[in-house]
Amino acid sequence: MLSEERSGRLAAWGNALLAGLVSPDDAVLAVVGDDAVHRVEGLPGESGPVGLTLALGRLRSLGVTGFRVALPAPGHPLGLSGPPEFNARALDAEEAVVAFGAPYGLVPEVYEAGPDGDLHVEVVWHCLPVREAPPADVPSLGEAERELAEALREATAVLSRLDVAGSGPVAEAAVDAYRARAERGREALAPGYPPRAVRVLELAQRVGLLISVAYENGHGGAVSASEMAARGEALRPVERTARRAQVAAYNAFVEERER
Repeated sequence: MLSEERSGRLAAWGNALLAGLVSPDDAVLAVVGDDAVHRVEGLPGESGPVGLTLALGRLRSLGVTGFRVALPAPGHPLGLSGPPEFNARALDAEEAVVAFGAPYGLVPEVYEAGPDGDLHVEVVWHCLPVREAPPADVPSLGEAERELAEALREATAVLSRLDVAGSGPVAEAAVDAYRARAERGREALAPGYPPRAVRVLELAQRVGLLISVAYENGHGGAVSASEMAARGEALRPVERTARRAQVAAYNAFVEERER
């Protein structure tokens, strides 16, 4: 349910690039990851899509000094500040990057391309105007860490109470996927981020793993519709807390510089 978002990679490595801590080539390589290519469309001064290296340089020339992440969900505009058009696109994608220092935002659109058996992923980032205002509902790192510790206890208790299986092939696959992400995640936040931000992000992803197991690992002992509804009701606030913590971790670079 929670993963290393493309917006997180773009914000983290974009921040490191703007701070002069990594080269443009290294930043773009980290952002693209396993995807085939990333392009940016709608950039001021450009008539068509351009590569990430040019786009990041152009955004810097337009006054951008940092990047924040938004991870909105229905009823929860987490990290957004408007206007409605940008918020709607970000909500549809469930993620976005909001620039700091200039009123621009980036929303990813993901495509699969290529013949069967040889598909690859291409990403187009749509650059749109944003409202310069504080992002919605983003906690401090300290608040996020405290909330996550409680959320982890709650998620574990809920899974136990609802008799969600903690073993079996689906759960084992989820754990393996989390461990692989954790290994890659050691560089997910890029140079320049405080250790606390790395710790908060890793804990948020761990909570996300438990939520994924709860939703994906069959019905466990919750065999009735009412029990399934109760599971969703119990886990929804935990998932919300984990998303807030992810945003706090990715945004820590800009928040530190503001202070």
